[in-house]
Formats: sequence, C-alpha cells, structure tokens
Amino acid sequence: MSPAADLFTGLAERMPELTAVYEDLHEHPELSFQEERTAALVARRLAAAGFDVTTGVGGTGVVGVLRNGDGASVLLRADMDALPVREIERVPYRSDATAVNPDGDTVPVMHACGHDTHVTALLGAAAQLAARREHWSGTVLAVFQPAEEIGAGARAMLDDGFLDRFPRYDVALGQHITSAPSEHLYALPGVFMAAADSLRVTVFGRGGHGSMPQATVDPIVIAASIVLRLQTIVSREIAATDVAVVTVGAIKAGAKENVIPAEAELKLNIRTFDPAVRERVLAAVERIVKAEAAAAGAPKEPEIAPINDFPLLVNDEEATGKVIAAFTETFGADHVHDTLRKPGSEDFGCFGTAAGVPSVFWNFGGFDPALYPDGPARPQPAVAAGTAPGNHSPEFVPTGVEPTLRRATEALLTAAAVWLGRTG
Repeated sequence: MSPAADLFTGLAERMPELTAVYEDLHEHPELSFQEERTAALVARRLAAAGFDVTTGVGGTGVVGVLRNGDGASVLLRADMDALPVREIERVPYRSDATAVNPDGDTVPVMHACGHDTHVTALLGAAAQLAARREHWSGTVLAVFQPAEEIGAGARAMLDDGFLDRFPRYDVALGQHITSAPSEHLYALPGVFMAAADSLRVTVFGRGGHGSMPQATVDPIVIAASIVLRLQTIVSREIAATDVAVVTVGAIKAGAKENVIPAEAELKLNIRTFDPAVRERVLAAVERIVKAEAAAAGAPKEPEIAPINDFPLLVNDEEATGKVIAAFTETFGADHVHDTLRKPGSEDFGCFGTAAGVPSVFWNFGGFDPALYPDGPARPQPAVAAGTAPGNHSPEFVPTGVEPTLRRATEALLTAAAVWLGRTG
C-alpha cells in the first residue's frame, strides 16, 4: 500500500468544500503583492485546521506550521497571485475583478495561470495532514507565497527572515497546473524550468510635428529597428544546440498620429536554460539597443532597466526520483510521465537554494482527457492545435475541477509522505 494511502481517507468527502473554495478564489483573483483577501482566507482555514499561522510574510505571504512529533520537516508551497488578463466568460464563477497595477493603470484580473488550484490543493493537503496526524510524524510548513508572477514573492519571504522565523526544512515541494489531462502528473529530474529576465528599454528621440520628420529623431522607428534586430540573437548568435527565447511583449510610444514622440518604451522577456547563454543573450540585447539608437542619431543613450528575473529551476535528481517513484506506486505508471524542460519560469526554487536543501517541482493536468487525442504522455501538441487553453490564456479554467483538485491534493500528500514518517 502507498505510504500516502492513509492520508487520503476523508478526502472524497472534503471535495465539495474544496471545490467551493476554488470557485471563490477564481472569482476573486488578486494581483501580485495585493493578495489580501486570498491571504485572509488561507489564514482562517489553516488556523481552523490547527496550524500555527503567521501572516504578512514578505508582504502578503502566509506560513502555517504543523508540528507532529519527531521526523523530517517538509515545506509545501503554493503561489497565490493572478494576472492582468480579462477572462472569457465560460463558467458562472468567472472573474470580473479589476485592480490598479504598479504603473497606475486599472486592469482586469484573472487566475489565468491556475494559482487558485494551487492554493486550494495545498489547503486540502493541509487539512488532510491535520486530520490524519496518527499516520505521519514530523513537521509541515504550508507556504502560501505572493507575487510569483513577477518573480519577487519567494525572495520577499526569504528577505523577511523566513529561514530564521520558521522551522528548518529538509525538502521543498511544489507543483503547477498545466494544459494536460486531469489526474496525470509530469516531472523531470535536473533542469526543469528556464531562467527568465524581463527588461524595460526606454529609447530617447527628439519629438516634433509629423510633417517635419527631418527636425526629429523618431524613437518609434528606432524601437522598430530594435525589435527586428533582436530577432537575430537566437537565429545568429546562439548555437543550434542551445535554447533561448527573446520576446518583445509590449511597445508604448506616442498618442497622436501627427506627433512624433520624444521617447518609446519596450518591454522584453528572455528565457534561457544555461547561465552562459543567458549572459550572452543579455549582452547582445544591450549591444543592439545601444547601437540602433546610435545609428539613428538619438540624442541620449537608451536606458535598460530590469523589471524582474527568475532563477533557473533545477529539480534535485535523487529527491525527484523518490517523488516519481511514490507517484508511480500510488497512481500507476500510466498516470505519471516524464516531460520536457519548460521555457516558462518559477521562483519556487529559491526556497530550496536558500536553505541548501533539495527541491522538487512537478506539473499536474487540469483538462478533459478527450482534448488530448494523442494521449497524456505528450500533451503539448494539443495546446498548439487549440484544443485546450495554455497557461496565461483568458480561457484557462480547468474543465475537470473536481478530479483536478483531488489529484493535485493527493500529489502533495504523496510527495510529503516520502519524508514524513508513518506512525500507523
């Protein structure tokens, strides 16, 4: 019998309550470092389950500690923040929320990356661990982290004295929903998710009347040249055996068709899997931005400022092997899959790195298996074909809420049980 089997008892009866929690969270999303309502809900439920609860960690983070005798200490983490995305109406609990972003703009807000499922699953696992204490021993840290979407929440909690304020832990465990069939799990030892760097580039020109371009230096033209030249970094400066992604996700310049503005702003996102490649790409971005501005006769050198960055996420080989073995024993080999490295990014690894302990991160599916005609082992083509939404889509709402939440909760319990000793 799986070491986690006893921890599952009573979970089926808990599912309607967890589904209601999920729907509430989905309907009331909050942006990074604004997760006040979510944090309050989490704190109430952890306290009711018997955890020692600390709020306001790293801003809006919540940490629950449950001590249950001698044994290992396990950190379980869920992220709480949502995205500035307007949800397409597909479910009755859709989000109509808006919020003011750091730039002062009012934006729609949606759990378009599924962090509502992460919070709900960890609340479910915490409740099960509290209710089934006779079947494990050790200490559990339930960490509800803010601001994962901007790569700042884990660092904020650590900078707030996390390692000194809470029990030391022997392993850090976390998970993320993905566009894949419900009840299926995906893991990979070693490098799992990319490092990411987001940059704000401000290009300076000389504004003037649209009818007299000769009296101006047009920053929009400079910005356009930069966008095109940046595309050559991956195609001409990075080896075919390496991987990098350079994306210009936003351009902002001007307000009227016959006025040449004085400046333009670009927002860039860079993904890499190797530190040396990362440095090469960043150096190339800086070289190209400055050279294009100089070539156009810009009166001032461009400004390049970081917006956020994510470290490379590396799964500990030995610990990940143990988790995969436990998943396979508990759920069957047909529901546990190795997977590809992900070009997306995560700051979860900061907890393991800071404490010098192994960390393991995996994915769980959230959609009707019928959307994946090629089977669950390689779900990626289904996203490309448009048969299921990907993360950050305005349609990213699980089509199988109950099985998704149940399996995500079971996965946390199963992984934790590898380190938490059985007493019964």
